[in-house]
Amino acid sequence: MRRRRLLTPRGIAAVVAGVCCLIAANLIGASILVYLGILLLALTALSMLLVRLPRRSGSVARQISTDLLTVSETSRVSVRFALRVIRVPHGLWRDMLPDAVAGDAAGEYPPESGQLGYLITGVRRGVWPLGPLVLRTVDPFGLAQREQAFGETRTVTVVPEVFTLAPLTVKVGAAGGTAQTSSSRLGQGSDNLSPRRYIPGDSMRRIHWRATAHRGQLMVRQEEEESSPDALVVLDRSAARWTVPGDDADPAFEAAVSLCASVAVHLMQEGYGVDVVDSGGTLLGTLRGHEDDRDGMLVALALVSPRGEARDLATLVGGTPPGPLVYITGSLDEEEAARLRPAGAAAPLLFATDLGPGAAEAAAQHGWHVAVLGEDVAEAWEDALPDRIGAGDVEG
Repeated sequence: MRRRRLLTPRGIAAVVAGVCCLIAANLIGASILVYLGILLLALTALSMLLVRLPRRSGSVARQISTDLLTVSETSRVSVRFALRVIRVPHGLWRDMLPDAVAGDAAGEYPPESGQLGYLITGVRRGVWPLGPLVLRTVDPFGLAQREQAFGETRTVTVVPEVFTLAPLTVKVGAAGGTAQTSSSRLGQGSDNLSPRRYIPGDSMRRIHWRATAHRGQLMVRQEEEESSPDALVVLDRSAARWTVPGDDADPAFEAAVSLCASVAVHLMQEGYGVDVVDSGGTLLGTLRGHEDDRDGMLVALALVSPRGEARDLATLVGGTPPGPLVYITGSLDEEEAARLRPAGAAAPLLFATDLGPGAAEAAAQHGWHVAVLGEDVAEAWEDALPDRIGAGDVEG
């Protein structure tokens, strides 16, 4: 934070005028100029003492209306500022904001409502600090000023924007019956809970009270395995694919991250169990229908940047091919596309921000449905959807 000068422009002018008066008094012998010069300098010194001497301390607490701020989303920040001082000063307050967050975080102090607050809008994903709170006061003559920072900073997490996508034309996986790829996992609904007799060591929180009352003995809930289709979303963050590697803003990479988040949430809403990994094999999120899973994935995607190298896709997929396989990458040439195999996935979709000559045709020979990813994420998704996805045989 750049600190302001102690003197305002008016104060600097007063000092210059006072010095000029003293010099002119010596040159022309006008005693009135001596008094005027001393008055201006003394008044400026008094103003500096008025703003610097009072001791101030204060505490700041910020509350944001949303836990996670989405890019382009607006949220309200409420600031509780308790200033401990003999006399309440009048001035201007402002909360320091990073460039990744837009907002008008300033106002008059003390406010008429007694509460400080402002709106912020997410501009760039990441974890960013809000604060400190800065109070600027000026003496009654407007000659001297004081800026003082109060409180600690608070971080705000800006996550990628999630767009609404068109549905898959045909269900893929165990639920749809096209490719019998499924995962056995513990169900979370009431339909897949069956009571059994209590065994010492079972958690009391699992007691099924209705079944206990019905049977006259302690019964506990036992989750049964349910079969549901799997989907895999891969974000290729290898540095070689992107023109702006590292932490610098790259619109193409931001669109890729947003598409990754949108596809993962969309497939989860369609009933798939979704795993999100990067091209190095790092797990970014696992979506199984819980809000916490979604938030955890979005936080992980808020921190990713282009770096590292990509692993072979077959290694990332593993032994059991998923239903939908979504691969999101940056610049892709024909040779690289020819090496990209969907590893038996029933519905492989490939998105690239920059396709070289012949790259789309080389990928399509392996069964990929290819689309160029531009600024419109939803449009790119629709471009990749065939009329009947997964209806035909897919070449491996």
